[in-house]
Amino acid sequence: MKDQLYKHLRILQELGYEYLFMEKDMNLTEEKEKKLKEIGRAIQECKKCDLYKSRKQAVLGEGNPDSSLVFIGEAPGGDEDKLGRPFVGRAGKLLTKLIEAAGHKREEFYITNICKCRPPNNRTPTPWEMEACFPYLEKQLQIIQPKVLCLLGATAARAFLKRNVAITKERGSIINWEGKLLYLTYHPAYVLRNPDAEITLFEDIKKAIELAIEK
Repeated sequence: MKDQLYKHLRILQELGYEYLFMEKDMNLTEEKEKKLKEIGRAIQECKKCDLYKSRKQAVLGEGNPDSSLVFIGEAPGGDEDKLGRPFVGRAGKLLTKLIEAAGHKREEFYITNICKCRPPNNRTPTPWEMEACFPYLEKQLQIIQPKVLCLLGATAARAFLKRNVAITKERGSIINWEGKLLYLTYHPAYVLRNPDAEITLFEDIKKAIELAIEK
């Protein structure tokens, strides 16, 4: 419904009604961006776990604050830690390619991670580290109000479901979580190690986008 309304407003905008019909929506988007920046400043000073000791910078996330779909990985890697942006390394480039192959742009959606700081040597975040950081993600989701969360990999799924996840068996699962849909799939880094899984990840990304648009 939200996406249909947005398309309708865009048509009206093209007809010359930009000020009358878009001003309130733009103000809401700016307010969301402001709140997200506040969280970003907080995580730069966060010392809730020991990951702050080795990070170059924390990585909040980026993208459309009005998106009905959020992609969520486990934690920043080396490139992300250096640049302060999520999914910009090899795995991020694959994610971007698959989103574009599905007929969309990365900027249409919001992309973030469970943990906002890079674990040393890109190891998997510990349950304690994820628990300490999860409230920041919850605040992001409260601001963005997405319909679908595409969880990239077993670690991201475990953070939400609070149990071990066998992603090769559970990918493609759709689970209700606090009024949102969780869509479980592979992390792009897994696909880089297992190229045969790329078409599966691509189909999952398309499905997650369709769910977000249709729901």
